[in-house]
Amino acid sequence: MIEGQIKKGLIWHFQGSGKSLLMVFAAQKLRKATELKSPTVIVLVDRTDLDTQISGTFNAADVPNVESTDSIKELQTMLERDTRKIIISMIHKFRDAKPNMNLRDNIIVLVDEAHRTQEGDLGRQMRAALPNAFLFGLTGTPVNKADKNTFWAFGAEEDQGGYLSRYTFHDSIRDEATLPLHFEPRLVDVHVDKEAIDQAFAVFKESTALSDEEADALNQKSAKMAAFLKSPERIEKIVTDIATHFKEKVAPQGFKAMIVTPDRYACVLYKEELDKHFPTEASRVVISTTANDDYEFKQKWAMDKSAQEKTVDEFNDAQSELKFIIVTAKLLTGFDAPILQTLYLDKSIKDHTLLQAICRTNRLYPQKSFGRIVDYFGVFDDAAKALEFDEESVKQVITNLSALKEKLPEAMRDALAHFPNVDRTLEGFEGLEAAQNAINNNDKKDAFARDFKYLAKLWESLSPDNILDLYNQDYKWLAQVYESVKPASGNIGKLLWLTLGAQTTQLIHDNVHVGEVHQLEEFVLDADVIEDIFNNPDPKKNQGTGKDLIKRFQKHAGDPKFKKLSERLEELRDKAEKGLISSIEFIKELCKLAKETILAEKELEQSMQDKTPKAALTELFLELKTDQTPAVVERIVTDIDAIVRIVRFPGWQQSVSGEREVQKSLRKALLKYKLHKDQALFERAYGYIKEYY
Repeated sequence: MIEGQIKKGLIWHFQGSGKSLLMVFAAQKLRKATELKSPTVIVLVDRTDLDTQISGTFNAADVPNVESTDSIKELQTMLERDTRKIIISMIHKFRDAKPNMNLRDNIIVLVDEAHRTQEGDLGRQMRAALPNAFLFGLTGTPVNKADKNTFWAFGAEEDQGGYLSRYTFHDSIRDEATLPLHFEPRLVDVHVDKEAIDQAFAVFKESTALSDEEADALNQKSAKMAAFLKSPERIEKIVTDIATHFKEKVAPQGFKAMIVTPDRYACVLYKEELDKHFPTEASRVVISTTANDDYEFKQKWAMDKSAQEKTVDEFNDAQSELKFIIVTAKLLTGFDAPILQTLYLDKSIKDHTLLQAICRTNRLYPQKSFGRIVDYFGVFDDAAKALEFDEESVKQVITNLSALKEKLPEAMRDALAHFPNVDRTLEGFEGLEAAQNAINNNDKKDAFARDFKYLAKLWESLSPDNILDLYNQDYKWLAQVYESVKPASGNIGKLLWLTLGAQTTQLIHDNVHVGEVHQLEEFVLDADVIEDIFNNPDPKKNQGTGKDLIKRFQKHAGDPKFKKLSERLEELRDKAEKGLISSIEFIKELCKLAKETILAEKELEQSMQDKTPKAALTELFLELKTDQTPAVVERIVTDIDAIVRIVRFPGWQQSVSGEREVQKSLRKALLKYKLHKDQALFERAYGYIKEYY
């Protein structure tokens, strides 16, 4: 900064590494640097709770000359008056900020949660208002996508890898700044009776006199994943599992838990079910409400900022009765509660949001050795993927984004070309009418829509680059025209849903049947595993799980199900050897195979418990029966059973002489029925005898 050459930088420090304290120390040091000539340091966040949190951190450190802003006008007044202090504000307060509000080059902006704070036009408006400022983005979870890219927004070309400083997840665990994560996958048995649903819906359609179009609209909305996930029977089984798990593993250690549900209404359903297992005061729903919500829903579940802060304080109190917080979006990021040890997850969340959510659980706390995720939705693969960053892929996306800048002028010309001789300075209805007259049939509207959608995609990808400032007025005008001609969508569905949605959802719920919630093998995400994911682009090095699977398959060599799993593993390893699969895809597929293997073993174990040795042999002979096999299956099985029971002894499977005697007896029994030459039959029968006797 003193050299003034590089004007931006990405500080990539993982969750729990102390980014708030880093900003406190950095802001003070920058303010005291005489070479910077009394700079202004702006700390930017994107949410009210983070504003409160960072202000509290600065106040607790007793940092002098700190100002918080209460309004857009107050922030803009401070900048126009050239205030030289530490200013804590929210990115939203740059809305409608004028360009070149302050041209000073010793303004330093520290942007918290940089992966999302710069989305939309706010980041661009901030850059336009402070064109000569230094910009530093802090995040634990950068985004590397074409439409949203933290490296593009904050990474300097001069910085190798696209970041100024990096502190990784495994650095954090090895320094004991955070704890390892344990994943406990769950498999929920669900059966959807599609035929019964179709029949019931046909009757429902007739009784309510729905047209085909209206029925389709209702069908589409009710068949969404959220409606399925909120099946009362499914929620009942999951909450019962949560209650048992919490009482056995979480509560005895003095820790607390968070439940993440598909949406706000699911939060309420989970709360109602949880109240059957715990006192009402043991759990609380933390959600937002909107102006469109029912009055009764808002009255019961609305929670303002003050009430939310009080709930968080109560949750952090080890002596309080509050044991669970139930959420869907709130408190998944920026929520610091070290007493939280277990996250019960029943929602699809990905990428940076997923990493931030699961890392609510691995903050340091007395007697706590790990954070735990109990996963009912199946997000582990996404967690592993979110951890992997390949510097080459970062460079590739940045290069692609640079190429997009060259396409912007032509895309803008193409979109504007639909409105020759239209005065774009006209405002209000008169201006829109003139634009609509230029595209006065469906073909013209469709052509304009195609060009505008392409332009909008470019615009979103390039934001907050200041090249967009040159085209801002024209883009806003085109966006208004597009909105005015875009056809309204889903009106039939919305109107119908208000009147018949509850009945349609109930129809689906009545035909969703839930079995058991199975506990699959726990997976530990510790420093070594994370380092493998980060540092092993060669999948051949991630072979531990594969070797374990091979041993498991060998135990069940005669079973077709395990043979198929074994073949899939070989295909996967072959792809890895040939470099046809990335490390993260290899890990994902390996984890998937491991889960299926464990499930197959559980099913086999259950079936073995259900079968007597004779029943198992009978099943085998019926399965392998051909036209040449004697019809007297029962007699064959009885003979084998009788002979084996005579020659076997405890532990015969581990004895060479024991195996030899049993094999000899089996061949004698098969010889009697002229089946002794069928080697496949012999091997399968011997496998069953070894398993069941």
